[in-house]
Amino acid sequence: MRRLPLVILALVGIGVGAASAQDIRYNFAKDAKFSDFKTYKWVEIKGADQINQITRDQIIKAIDSQLALKGLTKTDADTADLLIGMQTAIGTEKQYSSYSTGWGAGPGWYGGGWYGAGGMQSTTTSGSTSTIYIGQLVIDMYDAKDKDLVWRGTASKTINPKAKPEKQEKNINKAVEKLLKKYPPEQK
Repeated sequence: MRRLPLVILALVGIGVGAASAQDIRYNFAKDAKFSDFKTYKWVEIKGADQINQITRDQIIKAIDSQLALKGLTKTDADTADLLIGMQTAIGTEKQYSSYSTGWGAGPGWYGGGWYGAGGMQSTTTSGSTSTIYIGQLVIDMYDAKDKDLVWRGTASKTINPKAKPEKQEKNINKAVEKLLKKYPPEQK
């Protein structure tokens, strides 16, 4: 039950945090004719983690907006050119931070020679651990005719669970815009 709130935080916080960079990756089928794709239909990806309705709607709205700018039209018809689905995930990492404090003279060159033993030395090393939440949004696009995956994009980001709802929605929009920036891909 604890996983659901973390998935929600992952999605709404994808673009939050200036200190950590967003990781955007995509890949596509080289033989796909993206210029032929004019319409798309949303589909559910079986086995994908489910998120709350508010966050899901915000993500879909952001994707719909970006795809409209790319010239694609959303439809509910079974004649759509593309089938689009999304997945979300969250993971955690442990971060260890340490620092040392020290004073005194150690071995080294002093005056005209090497002094190996050195004088007084004292060093203290302290550390702490923290948990970092990392969220991921994946968008899959399938050619509706043969059901082959033709494009996949992934956005990963360190999450700030303290962000306000307005900031979270703004960050979803930014993440989706950045993710779909290179769609359709340039083909040679």
